[in-house]
Amino acid sequence: MIGVVVRNRPSIGAERASTLAALGVATVHEAQGRTGLFQPPIAPIQQDRAIAGSAVTVLAQPGDNWMLHVAVEQCRPGDVLVVACTTENTDGMFGDLLATSLMACGVAGLVIDAGVRDSAELRRMGFPVWARAVHARGTVKATLGSVNVPVVIGGQVVKAGDAIVADDDGVVVVPYATVDATIAASRQRMLNEEDKRKRLAAGELGLDIYGMRPKLEAAGLRYVDDLPNE
Repeated sequence: MIGVVVRNRPSIGAERASTLAALGVATVHEAQGRTGLFQPPIAPIQQDRAIAGSAVTVLAQPGDNWMLHVAVEQCRPGDVLVVACTTENTDGMFGDLLATSLMACGVAGLVIDAGVRDSAELRRMGFPVWARAVHARGTVKATLGSVNVPVVIGGQVVKAGDAIVADDDGVVVVPYATVDATIAASRQRMLNEEDKRKRLAAGELGLDIYGMRPKLEAAGLRYVDDLPNE
């Protein structure tokens, strides 16, 4: 679907976004059945930033950032701009000027399956970015794409309004319809992990906490005091 801008889309809201950001990518990914995780090489260009928000999706042409400018008008405070390309691309499609525009709209951050440039300035500005590459090669504004249509990025399908969670561990998408269930499951996982953390800190072994010994024995693991002489 090319040459379309969809104006209406759902939003997860500020409270659920804050909750998801605090829960983090790893917990959310595990809690929703180990699904939704973006594949490398999409990675943060900074450290110690955690965001979550509703996706504004962009389908862009390689080496062309025209539709990113179009998408700015559709952004609301707390959104995450998610940019996919019609084919693999590493050109620097995003830099400090677009970041300035998105920050004026209150956008939480960018996830892009392409390159970004002005990376040092982006870090100084405090605008969080997760990208395929850092690459100085510039782009043109010549070919239409679309905004707020379903896209495939990092091996995942993202629809406008889905929740995007991003931190030092990467990026995960939570379908809009399952956000509340995923938050509940993530909170339960956090409680379980806190219990295990206390037991591990007290000296209990993961072998016993996770009931590994019978499975290891069934798999054929043997304990010997010394290696046999050859």
